[in-house]
Amino acid sequence: MKVIKEKHTFLMRWTHWVNFPVLAIMIWSGLFIYWANDAYGISIFGYSLIKFFPEWFYNFFHIPQRLAEGMAFHFLFMWFFFINGLLYIIYTIFSGAWRELMPNKNSFKEAWQVLLHDLHIRKTIPPQKKYNAAQRIAYTIIILMGIGSVVTGLAIYKPVQFYWICWLCGGYHFARILHFTLTIGYVFFFLIHIVQVILAGWNNFRAVVAGFEVVEEQQALRQEPITTEKTEDSDENRS
Repeated sequence: MKVIKEKHTFLMRWTHWVNFPVLAIMIWSGLFIYWANDAYGISIFGYSLIKFFPEWFYNFFHIPQRLAEGMAFHFLFMWFFFINGLLYIIYTIFSGAWRELMPNKNSFKEAWQVLLHDLHIRKTIPPQKKYNAAQRIAYTIIILMGIGSVVTGLAIYKPVQFYWICWLCGGYHFARILHFTLTIGYVFFFLIHIVQVILAGWNNFRAVVAGFEVVEEQQALRQEPITTEKTEDSDENRS
């Protein structure tokens, strides 16, 4: 018999789905800003061998000559990115949801087993609750990356007013490299995340949209946390 089991709260889903378009706009507008000084690539003796983004990339997405537009969008949506991330962190702390997200001492070992299972090398998957070990590590890293983007972004945005942040980031140029690297990390995380969602199936995707999943009754009972009321009943029966 199948039953409906609540999995994700409204605020968790809200911050998740708001973050997706906001982050997409931040990356899109960031490319416009990067075009003004696309300094990253491989050069030898002053000769550029490989540019990080070739010319056809800018032409395909119509990126050149849109620096002012990119800055306007980037500096506007950075506040949505910051507020949404801050709301998520505050909720996670005060609701106690951080206990389900933070890796523990066995997470790295179990994450390797999850990877082997996803690659169909290992048949059995390690025991998991709401999130498996690989998800715990990935979601914790993405939170740290978000904090890093805000800090390095401030160092680039106002290097004089926030000179101490700029100094902590290793200077303006190094802060820009870190900011750029984190952006590339978001892209890779997004691609891997999409693949994982497809592999997990419709039931998992529905849980992120509607907040519940449909599971077998026995599976739901195994995942049900032990409450204080049940413990008290057991004590009365023993007495």
